[in-house]
Amino acid sequence: MPAGVTLESETFLPGWRSIKNLGGRELGRKIENAMWNYFYLAGPVKATVLGRESLATLRKAVQRVLAKKQSQNYNSLEISRTISKRFLGVPYLTISAHSRHIQEGVYLVPVKDFRLRDAADVTTTNLPAIVFGTVEKVPQE
Repeated sequence: MPAGVTLESETFLPGWRSIKNLGGRELGRKIENAMWNYFYLAGPVKATVLGRESLATLRKAVQRVLAKKQSQNYNSLEISRTISKRFLGVPYLTISAHSRHIQEGVYLVPVKDFRLRDAADVTTTNLPAIVFGTVEKVPQE
């Protein structure tokens, strides 16, 4: 993260932390105020898991999303929607998430592929983050 940006976070999954008390917009403002960039990648990724609405079920769903995005080298994930429902009495949870990327440079290209003169000046954060703020929660029907 940029110097001077302090975030309250906690471990969510191995190698990933969840940002507390900030949504995607608020986190973006903090990062941009530090003269870094917070990229939003279009195209949500969805995952559905069986289980009641709980932290353990949410972790399983996030792990599935991360497995789908494994080949991409982005360092942040924003959960934009959670839906908890039942089908024939069986509870399940569906999440929708977007990849995000925090870095100092203005080009959304991995540093190793960035061939311009200032490639050495491009810095990305090594703190993978999951943002849960501003989640649209759809109630059970």
